[in-house]
Amino acid sequence: MAGASLFALLDDIATLLDDVSILTKVAAKKTAGVLGDDLALNAQQVTGVSANRELPVVWAVAKGSLVNKAILVPAALAISAWLPWAITPLMMLGGAFLCYEGVEKLAHKFLHSKDEDGAHKAELNRALADDKTDVVAWEKRKIKGAVRTDFILSAEIIVLSLGVVSTAPFMQQVATLIAVALGMTVFVYGLVAGIVKLDDMGIWLLEKGRAMAALGRGILYATPWLMRGLSIAGTAAMFLVGGGILVHAIPALHHFVVGMAPSPSLEWLANGIGSVVVGLVIGAVVLAGVTLFQRLRGGGKPAH
Repeated sequence: MAGASLFALLDDIATLLDDVSILTKVAAKKTAGVLGDDLALNAQQVTGVSANRELPVVWAVAKGSLVNKAILVPAALAISAWLPWAITPLMMLGGAFLCYEGVEKLAHKFLHSKDEDGAHKAELNRALADDKTDVVAWEKRKIKGAVRTDFILSAEIIVLSLGVVSTAPFMQQVATLIAVALGMTVFVYGLVAGIVKLDDMGIWLLEKGRAMAALGRGILYATPWLMRGLSIAGTAAMFLVGGGILVHAIPALHHFVVGMAPSPSLEWLANGIGSVVVGLVIGAVVLAGVTLFQRLRGGGKPAH
């Protein structure tokens, strides 16, 4: 009897882990838009940090990210247990925020000149070169800013994941959200650490012979393009994921988008294009509302 109970327990655990694995994969796909932006944004957060401080800064932000998720996961589970009706509205808010972030990035790109960005970087470099600048305090401010940004992105990830597991048993919800929180943190900040040290790797390879030097030059040449590609992919995924959430949350809109497909086999394409268009429109509307609100409050120009 004890042996049968043990095997039954092992079977339940195996089934739970299998279900959690499937739910985690689905949740990971849902949060792809946030991750793309998360990677690019966090890699940019350590720009300006001295080479020997890059990894400690990334580690400090990663620890802050774990604290964020330690707050967000219980909060999400509490919402699932006591306010399940709030999951869909929260997902829609998360989707709208993703679209807003995407349009804000596009607005920054097209409304800010290269001269303005160059002046900002020059000012930052001058501050770092000044002996009077408190580098420790500057680094702490940079870490706090990155952790605040991570809190918003982590909230989006947890809310989107919660939408995936909302109908699952409670223990599966717990296991899946924990797996997503830990997995995403390790993946994002491990990759960010690798990205910020690519230039150092390229320089190191330059001293290791002709063949390795060619590889090092290739890495140094490709790193800026990698960062740019991550940023572009992250922005596109914001509209695809954020717009997709809104499309699927509004049945009439979903039927309209799917109905635009010339044939059933192309419904996926119509859904993707429709999600991006909806994401652009909703993001533009939210950005216009935020800009108007800031101006009415006398806050000046919105920060992009």
